[in-house]
Amino acid sequence: MPDRADAVVIGGGVIGTSAAHHLAEAGVDTVLLERGSLGGGASAHTAGMVRTYFPGDPHTGRMAVRSLNAYHEFAGRTGAPLGLRRLGFMVLFTDEQQIAAFEAGLPAQRAAGVGVHLISAAEARALNPLIGEHAVLAAAWSPEAYHVDGLDIVRGYAAGARNHGARLFTHTPVTRIDDDNTVHTPRGSIKADSIVCTAGPWSGEVAGMASVDLPMTPRAIEMLFTDVPDVPDVPDTAHHELPMTMHATSGLRIRSWKDRILLAMGMPGAGETREAWLGRISGHLGTLFPALDGIGLHRAWSGDFDASPDNTAFIGEHPTRRFLYAAGFTGAGLCQAPAAGEKLRDLLIVK
Repeated sequence: MPDRADAVVIGGGVIGTSAAHHLAEAGVDTVLLERGSLGGGASAHTAGMVRTYFPGDPHTGRMAVRSLNAYHEFAGRTGAPLGLRRLGFMVLFTDEQQIAAFEAGLPAQRAAGVGVHLISAAEARALNPLIGEHAVLAAAWSPEAYHVDGLDIVRGYAAGARNHGARLFTHTPVTRIDDDNTVHTPRGSIKADSIVCTAGPWSGEVAGMASVDLPMTPRAIEMLFTDVPDVPDVPDTAHHELPMTMHATSGLRIRSWKDRILLAMGMPGAGETREAWLGRISGHLGTLFPALDGIGLHRAWSGDFDASPDNTAFIGEHPTRRFLYAAGFTGAGLCQAPAAGEKLRDLLIVK
């Protein structure tokens, strides 16, 4: 552990390693501290998708467009290929008001650079043959959505950061932060000219050590697998890679995962049993995707992510001390990590 650094990044997921890479690439003496293994937190508990369309949120879409461009250039910047695989992203509309809201927001989405357009129910079924014949009225279709392994992003950015001189310490939790930006860990203490908080669900805890208030709350999510589908009317189900498909009303999301379907719909609500929650999911599945009616559901993995009050990430700096932060990505950190790292770099360098 060095005695000091220009920047100490706390958190080694996609946001933290992106920050470390962009700072080190810009010539900033950078140290990253991660309480566990790189990418072992929220970055490891995602559906493995990067997309640019976020319904009703063109600001996040603008960040995601900027980030997707960076992912297409990732190998050239870091030396590590990502293997992006296009799947597309579809949002199913089941009432006319949802269609009207989509059309009203379309100019702002396109101004942000997001590629999305309205398609008919028949076109939606052609893209995802599991959709019931009379289940939806129309859908939003955004082809710029890709499968990616989040750990490949973390490893690539970590390698790029090291290549530019950054030092990365894993299994090094932060235990205290002094008023002069001295960061204490079980492996020693380091004086930071600037602290960069990118600790995901633990960002509020880290910020609190520095007497900084970040208004965010960790939120849990559970991913589920179905049984292997047996769909006589869609004989190519096991080989037809489905786009990520989201129901606008319930938030239910499904996508292909090898020979099964991966799905998510948050976690049980307050006072709701897990059995009742699974029953709600099964009900939506049976309505939207009749071929999956009654299919078995099994826990895939679960984890926490950092949620902001309005589900939009906040990236900035404290007005009176050299403490920067990027948090509140609400499950969309993979989609915004490159742009977040660039913004943190720019904030720090101009100081």
